[in-house]
Amino acid sequence: MSAESRLYLKQVEVGPMQNYAYLVGDREKKEAVLIDAAWDIDGLIDIAEKDDMKITAGLVTHFHPDHLGGSMMGMDITGAAELVGRLPVKIHLHKSEGSYAQKVSGLSSSDMVLTEGGDDFTVGDIPIKFLHTPGHTPGSQCFLVDQRLVSGDTLFIGSCGRVDLPGSSPEDLWRSLTGTLKVLPEETILYPGHNYSDRTTSTIGDEARSNPYMRFGKLQEFLSVMGY
Repeated sequence: MSAESRLYLKQVEVGPMQNYAYLVGDREKKEAVLIDAAWDIDGLIDIAEKDDMKITAGLVTHFHPDHLGGSMMGMDITGAAELVGRLPVKIHLHKSEGSYAQKVSGLSSSDMVLTEGGDDFTVGDIPIKFLHTPGHTPGSQCFLVDQRLVSGDTLFIGSCGRVDLPGSSPEDLWRSLTGTLKVLPEETILYPGHNYSDRTTSTIGDEARSNPYMRFGKLQEFLSVMGY
């Protein structure tokens, strides 16, 4: 089986906020991770089971409840805690957000594996690179797998994450966009955290050329546009 055909990747829209959850794995080893498990844990597990894939871990781009589970805007969102309750898996999130995740989602410290930018993770024989991309939250992280980037709320198609929330930093987001993501190969396929576009994917090259938030070469220009 070729590397291309071996990669298992499903983008699933979940919940009323147009979130994307992702199943990423190794078709040959029949193992997958669930990225940003929220809203419909039973449905996401069912998709994996129907594809004969075993979920072995949960990866989280950031601690907001629409990506992790918890209470938000009067909604109780199922998420990573329910995933751990159903399957013997650990939830991987950036080390700076462990305490937030416990408060937001009900996860215990024993449920979590705390990560750093540059860490490597393997599902089956498929490698995943963790990229720390702070800005939207202090511990926002993206996942790079076989020239595909699952970007959470750091980078959207044509836009980027908010920086007016507690813990957000426009300075950090600019550095993440221009110093970490924009330098990836142009052909890297972008898989965002929300369905905010008429397309489900883009590329880093397309975003570098057309996404206004990726085109500011100076920090002060970016801050001005973001209202700072």
